[in-house]
Amino acid sequence: MSFDTIIDRKNTCCDKWDYLERYFGEKDMLGLWVADMDFAVPQPVLDAIIERASHPIYGYTEIDDHYYDGLIAWYDKRFGYHIEKEWIVYMSGIIPAINYMIQAFTQPGDKIIIQEPVYHPFKNSIVGNDRVPLINELRFDGEKYQMDLAALEEQIDERTKMMILCNPHNPVGRVWEEKDLTALGELCIRHGILLISDEIHADIVYPGHRHIPIASLRKDFADICITCNAPTKTFNLAGLQGANIIISNPDLRKQYTDYVDRFHLQGPTPITMAAQQAAYAHGEPWLEELLVYLEGNVRYVEEFLKERLPGVTAVKPEGTYMIWLDFRGTGMTMEQINDTLIKKAKVAFNDGYMFGQSGACFQRMNIACPRAILQECMERMEKAFNNK
Repeated sequence: MSFDTIIDRKNTCCDKWDYLERYFGEKDMLGLWVADMDFAVPQPVLDAIIERASHPIYGYTEIDDHYYDGLIAWYDKRFGYHIEKEWIVYMSGIIPAINYMIQAFTQPGDKIIIQEPVYHPFKNSIVGNDRVPLINELRFDGEKYQMDLAALEEQIDERTKMMILCNPHNPVGRVWEEKDLTALGELCIRHGILLISDEIHADIVYPGHRHIPIASLRKDFADICITCNAPTKTFNLAGLQGANIIISNPDLRKQYTDYVDRFHLQGPTPITMAAQQAAYAHGEPWLEELLVYLEGNVRYVEEFLKERLPGVTAVKPEGTYMIWLDFRGTGMTMEQINDTLIKKAKVAFNDGYMFGQSGACFQRMNIACPRAILQECMERMEKAFNNK
């Protein structure tokens, strides 16, 4: 696999590239925002999709044992966590699943914990379902973000019913350590809080770090935890809309499935099932090459900023293929930063403010692209900010 190959995604109804003018108001922009990759999927996945697509009927599709077996084997090998077939609930996506969890396990007016700056659909889902976001801000020391569980303990009250954990964390790139997860799990047990763990980026982790599913640490953690995972970030399958919700507690699983069954949701599409089976069975070599390439992209950005754009710093990611960029050293306002990036540099990032108020003057950059695109992006930034 050559990750340096530039693949033109325009005119494919691609969010990331075809609708830049709609979202940013400018033409001729570089898209480094939406969290999918500009890399071709693993060849075995493409082969499996083509083979299934060649069958001329795309009817209702059930999940077969190959689908479950592949996911179970992946968890055994990558995370040392054995999951059972009956724990797995298929969903079309993690955010729809989280919305159903909010509805199934909480009531209007209940509080749900999130740790900002964090993936913005969490808050949107809470507010959209007439629940109340309880914001537990992550602490930033200028280099790394940490959980502030002492502050969280003081924030919790009798209306606090649920927490949505992001691990690996989007957008700040933390891969939470065992001590963090243990302290958090014990806090949730003390206060009777249901823990929803979004682990969609679990496979994108850099050397020196290890993803730990919080449910794998202790049975009492698993009993209060719902794990959300998908192959979509790992293998660049986001458009196929597939996710796996892992619930070991049979009472929680029944409560959840009883709720979602009323909506008569369908199973996976034929293409989604073929793609996931092939990805977990044959995609690991591609993933290992991808991680090496992404690590090189991280180094490139860090070195470029230090040498040529010192007013901007990168929060070194431990996981995910996003880099959280700190523009506070430029002395510019959030509005000036956005104006410079969009109108002068013509690069599309995600404004940090969308992830919470503490994200002001930060930007989220997607580095899952060929290095030539990344190089052009950085050079455009250098020119725009040095001539502000």
